[in-house]
Amino acid sequence: MSENNSAVPVHVGIIMDGNGRWAKQRNLPRTSGHKEGLDVAKAIVKAAAEIGIKYVTLYTFSTENWKRAQEEVGFLMNLIRGHLRAEFQFYKQNGIRIKHLGDLSGLPEDVQTEIKKAMEETASFTGLTVVLAINYGGRDEIVRGVKKLLSEGKNVSDITESDFSNSFDIPELPDVDLLIRTGGEIRLSNFLLWHAAYAEFLFTNTLWPDYNKEEFLKDIESFKNRTRRFGGVLNN
Repeated sequence: MSENNSAVPVHVGIIMDGNGRWAKQRNLPRTSGHKEGLDVAKAIVKAAAEIGIKYVTLYTFSTENWKRAQEEVGFLMNLIRGHLRAEFQFYKQNGIRIKHLGDLSGLPEDVQTEIKKAMEETASFTGLTVVLAINYGGRDEIVRGVKKLLSEGKNVSDITESDFSNSFDIPELPDVDLLIRTGGEIRLSNFLLWHAAYAEFLFTNTLWPDYNKEEFLKDIESFKNRTRRFGGVLNN
Protein backbone atom coordinates (compact mmCIF):
# COMPACT_ATOMS: atom_id res chain seq x y z
CA MET A 1 0.00 0.00 0.00
CA SER A 2 1.40 3.40 -1.00
CA GLU A 3 0.17 6.75 -2.15
CA ASN A 4 1.23 8.89 -5.07
CA ASN A 5 2.72 11.93 -3.40
CA SER A 6 2.91 14.34 -6.34
CA ALA A 7 0.13 16.61 -5.00
CA VAL A 8 0.42 19.27 -2.33
CA PRO A 9 -0.54 18.09 1.17
CA VAL A 10 -4.18 18.55 2.15
CA HIS A 11 -3.37 19.34 5.79
CA VAL A 12 -0.16 20.94 7.07
CA GLY A 13 0.48 21.30 10.79
CA ILE A 14 3.11 23.82 11.91
CA ILE A 15 4.86 24.11 15.27
CA MET A 16 6.07 27.70 15.12
CA ASP A 17 9.09 27.41 17.39
CA GLY A 18 11.98 29.78 18.00
CA ASN A 19 10.36 33.18 18.60
CA GLY A 20 11.97 33.62 22.01
CA ARG A 21 15.43 32.55 20.87
CA TRP A 22 15.19 34.83 17.82
CA ALA A 23 14.51 37.77 20.12
CA LYS A 24 17.25 36.79 22.57
CA GLN A 25 19.83 36.68 19.77
CA ARG A 26 18.96 40.31 19.05
CA ASN A 27 18.83 41.41 22.71
CA LEU A 28 15.10 42.03 22.35
CA PRO A 29 12.29 41.00 24.69
CA ARG A 30 10.65 37.65 23.88
CA THR A 31 7.49 39.52 22.97
CA SER A 32 9.30 41.03 19.94
CA GLY A 33 9.86 37.53 18.63
CA HIS A 34 6.18 36.70 18.94
CA LYS A 35 5.21 39.89 17.09
CA GLU A 36 7.65 39.11 14.27
CA GLY A 37 6.38 35.54 14.21
CA LEU A 38 2.83 36.75 13.57
CA ASP A 39 3.94 38.44 10.34
CA VAL A 40 5.62 35.22 9.24
CA ALA A 41 2.45 33.25 9.99
CA LYS A 42 0.46 35.55 7.68
CA ALA A 43 3.00 35.10 4.88
CA ILE A 44 2.97 31.31 5.20
CA VAL A 45 -0.83 31.17 5.35
CA LYS A 46 -1.03 33.27 2.18
CA ALA A 47 1.49 31.00 0.42
CA ALA A 48 -0.46 27.91 1.49
CA ALA A 49 -3.67 29.39 0.11
CA GLU A 50 -1.97 30.22 -3.19
CA ILE A 51 -0.79 26.64 -3.84
CA GLY A 52 -4.08 24.98 -2.92
CA ILE A 53 -3.47 23.55 0.54
CA LYS A 54 -6.83 23.01 2.22
CA TYR A 55 -5.94 23.08 5.94
CA VAL A 56 -3.11 24.68 7.92
CA THR A 57 -3.06 24.17 11.68
CA LEU A 58 -0.88 26.63 13.60
CA TYR A 59 0.26 25.67 17.11
CA THR A 60 -0.44 29.09 18.56
CA PHE A 61 -0.68 28.54 22.33
CA SER A 62 -0.46 25.18 24.06
CA THR A 63 -2.05 23.99 27.31
CA GLU A 64 1.50 24.02 28.73
CA ASN A 65 2.25 27.62 27.71
CA TRP A 66 0.36 28.93 30.75
CA LYS A 67 3.52 28.05 32.71
CA ARG A 68 5.39 30.90 31.03
CA ALA A 69 5.94 34.30 32.63
CA GLN A 70 2.71 36.23 33.21
CA GLU A 71 3.94 39.13 31.08
CA GLU A 72 4.57 36.85 28.09
CA VAL A 73 1.24 35.04 28.47
CA GLY A 74 -0.58 38.36 28.67
CA PHE A 75 1.19 39.64 25.57
CA LEU A 76 0.30 36.49 23.64
CA MET A 77 -3.36 36.77 24.62
CA ASN A 78 -3.38 40.42 23.50
CA LEU A 79 -1.65 39.45 20.25
CA ILE A 80 -4.24 36.77 19.53
CA ARG A 81 -7.10 39.11 20.42
CA GLY A 82 -5.78 42.00 18.36
CA HIS A 83 -4.85 39.85 15.37
CA LEU A 84 -8.28 38.26 15.08
CA ARG A 85 -9.93 41.66 15.27
CA ALA A 86 -7.65 43.39 12.78
CA GLU A 87 -7.20 40.78 10.07
CA PHE A 88 -10.72 40.23 8.75
CA GLN A 89 -9.88 41.89 5.41
CA PHE A 90 -6.85 39.62 5.04
CA TYR A 91 -9.05 36.56 5.58
CA LYS A 92 -11.68 37.89 3.17
CA GLN A 93 -9.23 38.75 0.40
CA ASN A 94 -7.69 35.27 0.58
CA GLY A 95 -10.92 33.34 1.21
CA ILE A 96 -9.59 32.05 4.53
CA ARG A 97 -11.89 30.34 7.01
CA ILE A 98 -10.88 30.36 10.68
CA LYS A 99 -11.45 27.42 13.01
CA HIS A 100 -10.38 26.95 16.63
CA LEU A 101 -8.78 23.86 18.12
CA GLY A 102 -8.42 23.49 21.87
CA ASP A 103 -10.27 24.13 25.11
CA LEU A 104 -12.06 27.39 24.38
CA SER A 105 -13.58 27.58 27.87
CA GLY A 106 -10.10 27.87 29.42
CA LEU A 107 -9.33 31.16 27.64
CA PRO A 108 -10.12 34.69 28.85
CA GLU A 109 -13.68 35.67 27.93
CA ASP A 110 -12.63 38.51 25.61
CA VAL A 111 -10.33 36.13 23.69
CA GLN A 112 -13.16 33.61 23.46
CA THR A 113 -15.38 36.33 22.03
CA GLU A 114 -12.84 37.29 19.34
CA ILE A 115 -12.29 33.67 18.34
CA LYS A 116 -16.03 33.03 18.02
CA LYS A 117 -16.47 36.24 16.04
CA ALA A 118 -13.64 35.33 13.63
CA MET A 119 -15.14 31.89 13.06
CA GLU A 120 -18.61 33.29 12.46
CA GLU A 121 -17.45 36.01 10.07
CA THR A 122 -15.34 33.63 7.98
CA ALA A 123 -17.64 30.58 8.08
CA SER A 124 -18.80 31.03 4.47
CA PHE A 125 -15.29 31.39 3.00
CA THR A 126 -14.31 28.40 0.86
CA GLY A 127 -10.54 28.68 0.46
CA LEU A 128 -7.90 27.61 2.94
CA THR A 129 -9.04 26.72 6.46
CA VAL A 130 -6.64 28.07 9.08
CA VAL A 131 -6.97 26.14 12.33
CA LEU A 132 -5.68 28.10 15.32
CA ALA A 133 -4.61 25.71 18.08
CA ILE A 134 -5.05 27.97 21.12
CA ASN A 135 -5.06 26.49 24.63
CA TYR A 136 -4.51 23.22 22.83
CA GLY A 137 -2.84 19.97 23.82
CA GLY A 138 -3.12 16.65 22.02
CA ARG A 139 -3.60 14.70 25.24
CA ASP A 140 -6.16 17.20 26.49
CA GLU A 141 -8.16 16.85 23.26
CA ILE A 142 -8.14 13.06 23.56
CA VAL A 143 -9.26 13.18 27.22
CA ARG A 144 -12.04 15.66 26.41
CA GLY A 145 -13.10 13.44 23.51
CA VAL A 146 -13.35 10.39 25.76
CA LYS A 147 -15.41 12.35 28.30
CA LYS A 148 -17.73 13.50 25.52
CA LEU A 149 -18.30 9.93 24.31
CA LEU A 150 -19.00 8.70 27.84
CA SER A 151 -21.35 11.60 28.54
CA GLU A 152 -23.30 10.61 25.44
CA GLY A 153 -23.76 7.14 26.89
CA LYS A 154 -21.47 5.43 24.40
CA ASN A 155 -20.66 1.83 25.30
CA VAL A 156 -16.89 1.60 25.63
CA SER A 157 -16.72 -1.74 23.80
CA ASP A 158 -18.55 -0.21 20.82
CA ILE A 159 -16.31 2.83 20.36
CA THR A 160 -14.62 2.94 16.95
CA GLU A 161 -11.84 5.11 15.54
CA SER A 162 -14.51 7.03 13.66
CA ASP A 163 -16.42 7.69 16.89
CA PHE A 164 -13.22 8.92 18.46
CA SER A 165 -12.42 11.28 15.58
CA ASN A 166 -15.96 12.63 15.66
CA SER A 167 -15.61 13.47 19.36
CA PHE A 168 -12.73 15.87 18.74
CA ASP A 169 -12.89 19.66 18.53
CA ILE A 170 -13.11 19.71 14.72
CA PRO A 171 -14.58 16.35 13.64
CA GLU A 172 -14.05 17.08 9.95
CA LEU A 173 -10.36 17.96 10.35
CA PRO A 174 -8.40 15.49 8.19
CA ASP A 175 -5.25 13.74 9.32
CA VAL A 176 -2.03 15.73 9.02
CA ASP A 177 -0.09 15.03 5.83
CA LEU A 178 2.95 17.17 6.62
CA LEU A 179 4.05 18.40 10.04
CA ILE A 180 6.67 21.14 10.06
CA ARG A 181 8.56 22.25 13.16
CA THR A 182 10.92 25.21 13.07
CA GLY A 183 13.53 26.15 15.67
CA GLY A 184 15.70 23.03 15.66
CA GLU A 185 13.82 20.96 18.23
CA ILE A 186 12.86 17.41 17.18
CA ARG A 187 9.71 16.52 19.08
CA LEU A 188 5.91 16.80 18.80
CA SER A 189 5.34 18.73 22.04
CA ASN A 190 1.80 17.38 22.45
CA PHE A 191 0.66 18.63 19.03
CA LEU A 192 -2.04 16.78 17.06
CA LEU A 193 -1.10 13.41 18.54
CA TRP A 194 -4.07 11.59 16.98
CA HIS A 195 -4.09 13.43 13.66
CA ALA A 196 -0.35 13.01 13.05
CA ALA A 197 -0.36 9.19 13.17
CA TYR A 198 0.94 8.92 9.59
CA ALA A 199 2.20 12.45 9.01
CA GLU A 200 5.45 13.14 7.24
CA PHE A 201 7.70 15.12 9.61
CA LEU A 202 10.02 17.93 8.60
CA PHE A 203 12.26 19.62 11.16
CA THR A 204 14.25 22.74 10.35
CA ASN A 205 16.80 24.69 12.38
CA THR A 206 15.36 27.96 11.07
CA LEU A 207 13.81 30.00 13.86
CA TRP A 208 10.18 30.83 13.12
CA PRO A 209 10.68 34.61 12.61
CA ASP A 210 13.32 33.75 9.96
CA TYR A 211 11.14 31.18 8.19
CA ASN A 212 9.75 32.42 4.87
CA LYS A 213 7.71 31.55 1.80
CA GLU A 214 10.71 30.21 -0.09
CA GLU A 215 11.63 27.72 2.64
CA PHE A 216 7.98 26.73 3.03
CA LEU A 217 7.68 25.96 -0.68
CA LYS A 218 10.90 23.91 -0.53
CA ASP A 219 9.38 21.95 2.37
CA ILE A 220 6.27 21.29 0.28
CA GLU A 221 8.47 20.01 -2.57
CA SER A 222 10.29 17.77 -0.10
CA PHE A 223 6.94 16.33 0.94
CA LYS A 224 6.04 15.63 -2.69
CA ASN A 225 9.21 13.56 -3.10
CA ARG A 226 8.43 11.23 -0.20
CA THR A 227 6.73 7.86 -0.56
CA ARG A 228 3.92 7.28 1.91
CA ARG A 229 3.15 3.67 2.83
CA PHE A 230 0.68 4.05 5.71
CA GLY A 231 1.98 0.86 7.33
CA GLY A 232 1.95 -1.14 4.09
CA VAL A 233 4.71 -2.12 1.67
CA LEU A 234 5.51 -1.06 -1.85
CA ASN A 235 4.45 -3.32 -4.71
CA ASN A 236 7.50 -3.83 -6.89
